[in-house]
Amino acid sequence: MSAATGVGAPAPIPATWTTGSTTAIKTGTWRASLARHIKAPAPCHGACPVDGDIAEWIGLARARDFRGAWEVLTRHNPFPSIAGRICHHPCEVACNRAGYDEALSICKLERFVGDEALAQGWGFDVVASAQNPSVAIVGGGPSGLSAAYHLRRMGFAVTLYEAQAELGGLMRYGIPAYRLARDVLDGEIARIVAMGVTVHCGHAVGSAEEFTKLRTQHDALYLALGATRHKRLPTLDYTKPWVCDGAVFLASANAGKPLALGKRLLVIGGGSAALDAARSARRLGHAVTLLALEQRAQMPAQAEEVEEALEEGITLLDGARLDAVSDGGAGGLSVNCSKVMFVAGAQRGQFTLSPVAGSGFGITVDAIVTSIGQDPDLSVLGEGFAAAGGLLKTDAQLSTSSAGVYAGGDMTSMARFVTEAVGMGQRAAHAMAAVLLQRQGATTVGEPLVRLADISTFYHPRKERAHTGLLDAQERLSHDVEVQLGLDIEQALAESERCFSCGTCIFCDNCVVYCPDMAVKRVDKGYVVLMDFCKGCGVCIKECPTGSMAMQEELR
Repeated sequence: MSAATGVGAPAPIPATWTTGSTTAIKTGTWRASLARHIKAPAPCHGACPVDGDIAEWIGLARARDFRGAWEVLTRHNPFPSIAGRICHHPCEVACNRAGYDEALSICKLERFVGDEALAQGWGFDVVASAQNPSVAIVGGGPSGLSAAYHLRRMGFAVTLYEAQAELGGLMRYGIPAYRLARDVLDGEIARIVAMGVTVHCGHAVGSAEEFTKLRTQHDALYLALGATRHKRLPTLDYTKPWVCDGAVFLASANAGKPLALGKRLLVIGGGSAALDAARSARRLGHAVTLLALEQRAQMPAQAEEVEEALEEGITLLDGARLDAVSDGGAGGLSVNCSKVMFVAGAQRGQFTLSPVAGSGFGITVDAIVTSIGQDPDLSVLGEGFAAAGGLLKTDAQLSTSSAGVYAGGDMTSMARFVTEAVGMGQRAAHAMAAVLLQRQGATTVGEPLVRLADISTFYHPRKERAHTGLLDAQERLSHDVEVQLGLDIEQALAESERCFSCGTCIFCDNCVVYCPDMAVKRVDKGYVVLMDFCKGCGVCIKECPTGSMAMQEELR
């Protein structure tokens, strides 16, 4: 032991890598790193469009606390039952379990929790509105409703204006009931309205003067008008009765007033909207051919949508384009097509095509529906709003170039997914709160994402991912009911057990039990590492099943 240097003087810190011991560092000085207990984001969290606390709510579901799981889910997303049906689930692509056996079925678990909430009638707390501040929202689709929800939770007075007769936007007028049941849609929207949102349906705000008036009446304005201008093929004459925009076709079909377009239908497009149009047409009795520029694996529609469409009898012509159309009268339309090589660009919507020589072919149809995308109509806003590439320009806080006006959803982004729009509504609400309530957001440096290598997979036996059933293809065509079925409670619990709980501690005590020096102590909210005794051996890290222990270099 080192000699004392004097009465009351602190013990000296010895040079690194000595072989002796010391009263200053009880473990000796060979330790170069120190273990610590952490809470770190899982990869699924990093990929989630709404920034969801996925490991946390799945942990609560695993403990059968479905109400608690729903409350954590709805911190960020007021539509778990909707998202559990239609989200493109990038969280599952990022899931660490995908590198071990199969990705967790996060989307189906979310649907289970969301459906349980609807079945039990759980609602959101009603927050008393202050006189100020108040926010007007234009657009009652997923982004506008999300913003309304988060603003009401923070006590803002919210007034929402929607041009259509009912709220929902794309979720109601674009997505068919066989993908999103209307009682589910209505139930999750009703919970938001019940929080005290003032709603004006059938009220289009369509001029610069009206937007200016709203801005003067409220402390802030959120624009979520969507993308309503249909992209059109220059080779088609849209004045002809046998040509129809996909959004118009879907809105009519979803309203129970289908358009009369003949028996044989050609739908052009490769995204989810094109698949929705094609599958809706099948349910109306049409013989449907789908023409997509992309090869099947490249199509932006979800793979399961394409597979289900093929099961329902839709003919897919992928990697092909329309070249010309001639009207043969009663015999139908002669459509000339050719094969192409499709190469995606750096951003969504950008691509290059190379024609394949000698690949021309023809088909005969009665009508053509084009579903190749939509753009926002910015002309209604008037002057004072900057644009970028056909979209309304916003900064990182979703603020436009007009003071006090924020925007999100399809009018500001090419990420054309419902949950992306929901996430933008959430971010805009918090950005408005930061300005109007003069909140100071804390700036912290977070932990890095937990990797598969950080998980002790010994504690996670390989298990098959939960697979839900589908309604029989023939039965789908005769009923306007949901195609994809949900998990039952046993499936949901079994799937929740597969979650690694990446970066979220499950309090298993492995770090305490396996520490050779009893240097880890359990406390109320986790674990502490006793620095006097930790040798930095890393055993606690190796035995952690969730990646909630990490090594940190110790600098002395």
